[in-house]
Amino acid sequence: MKIALVKVSGKTISEFLTTEKWIETFKKLKLEFSGVVLVHGAGKSITEWSEKLGLETKFVNGQRVTTKEQMEVVAAVQAGVLNSQLTAKLNSSGFKAVGLSGIDHGTFVASYFNKELGFVGKPELAGSTEWINELLENQVVPVFSSICADAGGNLMNVNADVFAESLAAAIEADTIFFVSDVDGVKINKEVRSTLTEEEIITGIVNGDITDGMIPKLQSCMELLKKGINKIWIGSQINYNSKISIINSGTWIINSDEKQYELHRTA
Repeated sequence: MKIALVKVSGKTISEFLTTEKWIETFKKLKLEFSGVVLVHGAGKSITEWSEKLGLETKFVNGQRVTTKEQMEVVAAVQAGVLNSQLTAKLNSSGFKAVGLSGIDHGTFVASYFNKELGFVGKPELAGSTEWINELLENQVVPVFSSICADAGGNLMNVNADVFAESLAAAIEADTIFFVSDVDGVKINKEVRSTLTEEEIITGIVNGDITDGMIPKLQSCMELLKKGINKIWIGSQINYNSKISIINSGTWIINSDEKQYELHRTA
């Protein structure tokens, strides 16, 4: 199957829910790809709810430090409210969508990053993804929150970019779109149309790439290593008749420039 995975950041979910342009985008994706998967974050909403409940918000290299109390907020907001809203939006717009998380079917088990981050993990494939393929074959849009569980069944906060990486690799997605509130990846204050692994590493070291963009680009580099080389970051997916993205966003590419030409016409 030719699968597109769209990862929507927490900062852009409100736009997805309140405007029709993303529904039109999904309709075009459904025409081009045999299956479309949606993965979403919830960072902005989790921070807002945490503040209301008097819980401190702290990040380390773009990862939210998550205590047991905060994990309950993360699960309630991301896997509950936002996942339900996104699934309902797609269903009311003519799609067949189902709300899911990294817990379902035991397909992923999260391992802990480190003690400093608390209940924050990296998902590892632990089961078959055939059930996801069956949904896609039946024209269902799986809507995944990135909440996972550890081997003991404890809920785990997984960065949505990191989860998108693991899921895309597991289902062998053809193209990954990381949709955010930024026009692309900036180096020296300018949005780059392409970015290689070497340039990403340099950008992180010299401070051009910071905060939440770090785990996002680290996930992109892992995807390149796993053979998925159509990876895009930006705010608007614009099309010509061949669904190419024109003059927008940043393609994460291998060093071979010819690879980029494939992205532009795929």
